[in-house]
Amino acid sequence: MIRPETPADGAAIAQVLRQAFPGPQEAALVEQLRRRPDFRPALSLVAEVAGTVVGYVLLTPIAIEPVAGPPTLSLALAPVAVQPAWQRQGIGARLVEAGLVAGGAAGFGSVILLGHPDYYPRFGFGPASRWGIRAPFAVPDAAFMARELQPGALAAAAGTVRYPAEFAAV
Repeated sequence: MIRPETPADGAAIAQVLRQAFPGPQEAALVEQLRRRPDFRPALSLVAEVAGTVVGYVLLTPIAIEPVAGPPTLSLALAPVAVQPAWQRQGIGARLVEAGLVAGGAAGFGSVILLGHPDYYPRFGFGPASRWGIRAPFAVPDAAFMARELQPGALAAAAGTVRYPAEFAAV
C-alpha cells in the first residue's frame, strides 16, 4: 500500500533511507526538508507491506529560474528508496507512479530528477535539456531528467533548476 507519511512514520522512513543508501545524507536531507515551510506531507509517500514501511519517495517544490522573467515552479523527485530485502519487486516503481499522481493532484505541472537514464524513461521522463532546463551542477545530460505532469507545463521553462539549500549536503 502506498500512502502519505504520518508523523509516526519518521523513524521508519529514516531506517529505510539508511538501509537503501550507503551513508546518512539522504535521511538527514529528508529530516531537513520536513522542516521547510513548503513541505507537503501529501508529497511524502511511504510503501507499506503488512504494516511495515519498506519504501519511501519525496517530492519537494523547486523553481526553474530563467535568464529573464518569472520562475517556473516544479517538483524534485528525490529520494526514492526501498529496503534492500524488498527491492526488485516493483515497490520503487509504484512509489514513483504514486508520486507523479500526487504531484499532479497538488497542482504541479512537472517533475525534475537526477537518476538512472535506463530506469526513469519508463515513467515518461526524458532529458531536461529537451526543454532547455539545466542542472545547477555538472551532471550527464541523460541523467538529469524532466517530465510534464500537465501538457505544456515546461514549454516556457528554459532555465536553471534552483533546489532548496538543503540539497547541497547530498
